[in-house]
Amino acid sequence: MSEQMGLESYLEQGGVLTSPGNAPPRYRGELLKIMASFVDSELAGSAGFADTINAAPGIKERISAARIVLEKADHAERVLKVMSEFGVDEGRYATHHPWAARLPREAPLAQARQASDMRLPVFHFPFAGWVDAVTMNVLMGEAVGVQLGELSRISYAPLADVFRSIAPREARHAILGFEGLTKIAAKEAGREVARASIAYWRPRVAESFGHAKPERFAMLKRLGLRHESADALSRRWKDQIDARLASLNLL
Repeated sequence: MSEQMGLESYLEQGGVLTSPGNAPPRYRGELLKIMASFVDSELAGSAGFADTINAAPGIKERISAARIVLEKADHAERVLKVMSEFGVDEGRYATHHPWAARLPREAPLAQARQASDMRLPVFHFPFAGWVDAVTMNVLMGEAVGVQLGELSRISYAPLADVFRSIAPREARHAILGFEGLTKIAAKEAGREVARASIAYWRPRVAESFGHAKPERFAMLKRLGLRHESADALSRRWKDQIDARLASLNLL
């Protein structure tokens, strides 16, 4: 018990772990949950955007969609390599779920939370065309930026390094989405479609921040696996996305 308390104190004060052998069981379990959620979300996100490539209105947009598909799969692979050091079978993991599968568009969020894989709920829902996909990418791109800012501070150093290497490319995905949405919002007809998509996707993206109970957040914070509360991260995303949308007259 004293050894466990000593480790928690070390982690709470900013200490880091560098190998699976240093990680006690509870820490390993919580770390694997974080990694699985990220990998599952990236694989599902990549699969979902793959279906939009041929719906893109031009060559530049097709290239942007293809880049997102490729890089999200690559990001999943990078984190999966860290998971493999904890005994996860990389090859089986990447194929054991139908990552392109989606719920009906109007399915309740509660149904998404009950699914067997650990992707974020937003990745259980399908796109309804190109504008819808671009709009979701803008909303989720801002959320990913906020979340990676948190994850890049995680106390498992090899994983924090991976998240820091991923962050600039995920930020580029958000920029590509905003460029696409800027074109769409240049005309009133486009703004009307985009506003409908914002109304659909916004609550689903907001769910990505979760609803951790205070005692669970406190435990994760002691382990250096969380630093800011879900509410604080969600508020930051709300402020950022409001500013983005207001600049395009989409609020």
